[in-house]
Amino acid sequence: MINSQEVIKRFLEDEVSSQELYEAIYDFIDSVHIRNGEFEGNYFIIKKMDVTNFIIYAENIYPENIYPDENHREIPYSTSIYKENLLREINERARDKKYILKPRN
Repeated sequence: MINSQEVIKRFLEDEVSSQELYEAIYDFIDSVHIRNGEFEGNYFIIKKMDVTNFIIYAENIYPENIYPDENHREIPYSTSIYKENLLREINERARDKKYILKPRN
């Protein structure tokens, strides 16, 4: 079983992989104009429940050649995280990768 810290670690490794992705993810999370919705990354989905609460999960969608009657969707693991904690984790990853950090609104 994967714990919450492992989900965050995998998310950061997979999704915060360039300056552009860092900025796009950061802007989605920090925006007060987006009250809820989803950000689809390369492998992970960031689900914005409201302006301060998020769920991060990996999503596997299998094509019709594996499941011929439908697109089969599996969510093997997820975690919930508060906005400030998520932004802190993203900025730590960006700092380690030597990206230019976004200023706080």
